[in-house]
Amino acid sequence: MSSFYRSLAAYEPLIYIALAIWGLFVLRSMFRNWLDWRNSVFGLEREFSLRRLVRSTALGLLVLGLIFAEFFLATFVVPSLPGLDALATPTLNLLVTPANTLLPDAATQAALSPATQVAAPNGMSGCVPDEIMIESPKPGGPATGTVTLNGTVNVPNFGFYKYEVSAMGSNLWATIAAGDTLVKQSRLGDWDTTTLANGDYFLQLVVVDNAGKTLEPCVIAVRVDN
Repeated sequence: MSSFYRSLAAYEPLIYIALAIWGLFVLRSMFRNWLDWRNSVFGLEREFSLRRLVRSTALGLLVLGLIFAEFFLATFVVPSLPGLDALATPTLNLLVTPANTLLPDAATQAALSPATQVAAPNGMSGCVPDEIMIESPKPGGPATGTVTLNGTVNVPNFGFYKYEVSAMGSNLWATIAAGDTLVKQSRLGDWDTTTLANGDYFLQLVVVDNAGKTLEPCVIAVRVDN
């Protein structure tokens, strides 16, 4: 349903133009029916004219209602949608299948190969304090068992966030979980690392605004050690 609302917002100008053209025809019909009703002499003729006037008036009210509904959806409903399409996608099952196929030796070998991800020397990339930040686990630190992710997601026009994991040397990201509320130096969610083989991984925090634009993710390097 949210994708339907976004389509209505995306084509807002065209919808207004179509409704305006329809409204002009309806107004023309209302005016002609009103003239017929006013100039009617006989009772039966006057009754038919009145019925046509009522129908054209109802159509006019329908056009006004559609214009108001489009304005309300585009102005108030769509900007408040928290990226539900992305949140509704299955996530945890995606993590289990590709991750467990990477054995520790393979992960180590992949870490020595040219990686798609780029991390700074401190094991962190793209993170902005007080805006998009992973504060724990620490970059380069160990991740064991179920890890609680703490950090900050505090950006204008916020839509939703998600955090993902990828083996070093791979450009395949698996979504762990997502959230639709702002977070300030607090809990983002949990990560069950037992579904992964031990080795080096990248963990990234991705933020999407309410217009569907993906901001630069905060990426850190971690070592799964169970």
